Amino acid sequence: MNFNPFLEKPKKIESEIMNWSKLAPKPYNKNEIDPFTRVRCILMNGTEYEAVWSKHHANRHIADNDVRRSIALIRRMEQQQQKLIAALKPIDENILETTIGYEQLAVDLTAFLARRATDKNVKNALDFALLEDFDHLYRYANLLETDMGEHAEKYVGSYTEIMPGRPTIAHHRHPYDSIRKPISNKKADAITKCDVMIITAAEQQTMNYYMNLGAFYKNQMGRELYTEIGMVEEEHVSQYGSLIDPTPSIYEEMLMHEYVECYLYYSMLNDESDKNIKKIWEMLFEQELSHLHEAAKMLKKMEKKEWQEVIPNGEFPELISFRNNKEYVRSVLGKTVSLTADRETYVDVKKLDKTANFFKYNNKVNAKPEKEAGHVVIEQHIKRFGEDYRVQDAPHPVKALKDRKIDNICVGRE
Repeated sequence: MNFNPFLEKPKKIESEIMNWSKLAPKPYNKNEIDPFTRVRCILMNGTEYEAVWSKHHANRHIADNDVRRSIALIRRMEQQQQKLIAALKPIDENILETTIGYEQLAVDLTAFLARRATDKNVKNALDFALLEDFDHLYRYANLLETDMGEHAEKYVGSYTEIMPGRPTIAHHRHPYDSIRKPISNKKADAITKCDVMIITAAEQQTMNYYMNLGAFYKNQMGRELYTEIGMVEEEHVSQYGSLIDPTPSIYEEMLMHEYVECYLYYSMLNDESDKNIKKIWEMLFEQELSHLHEAAKMLKKMEKKEWQEVIPNGEFPELISFRNNKEYVRSVLGKTVSLTADRETYVDVKKLDKTANFFKYNNKVNAKPEKEAGHVVIEQHIKRFGEDYRVQDAPHPVKALKDRKIDNICVGRE
């Protein structure tokens, strides 16, 4: 179904200001919720984080106070939206349980976007980071059983396998190797423009979550794992952020942000299985329509441009739909597990020159590989339970990663 949000008649923004009771919805039940509903909540929470901070950035680069007031109104509404979505998380869902949801989102959103990618450069970036988020899910799942005696499959359901990806110890690359070639909004299709913004916001939220909450974890082993994986998320945000076209004006960028938010809420509305949360997506989608039309007005007022000059075809591309990506992840694992980054390209680590920045940086941060947090978590699990924690439908597609009694720290690194 073709849907163009620019052709809809929005409500007045002021009419959609929410009171405190609206910002205190009934949380989902962590033991009963469909895993992909949790994932949708995390995705949209991150989307609103990005919306708020992008407008704070705009506010600091605009001199016209009337325009800044218009932006402030939208930003205040988006703060409310973020608070509402964040409140859907139940009080009894702890930091680590929520983290499992974050990493499932990273895996299945990245896989979905990669499967439909039309830009080879974007697809390569998605496939590359996919294997790293997949490994993060595995490390956190092992920590979950070691520390809390719980199985992560309770939270990911039957949708996502849990097993080693490219080992986390291999993810630590020189900052120079996190920068990619940006897309051109004038040449890229709607899917590409939307997807680089969506994945950047999602990974940015994960980075911020680990930056802020990792130090609140209850023991040193967990704190160090959050520190390590948080550093990898910095690399991912740098990679994905560098894919975004840097040339649009503040007003063009604002229009794109609002368009992507509308697109995501409409996708969540059409994908949601929980009746109560579906109503929330519908309400927030209507609010975003108002924001989008206001952004189009600002673009026209400040730059004398119509929305079609930024988004030529306003119809939404294929909607986001969470699904089983197991076979796709296995395929990417089998083909690219040994890749690392070298400036704007990807190369098999076995073919990388020994003087490359990757080895200089990785060997420095991993001066004592046996003490790397991701490795310690798995070793401690093996020590206690006799093997690592996995949820596999079939044997691991990479021979070097099949052994459940030894944690491999060489794949993708040596």
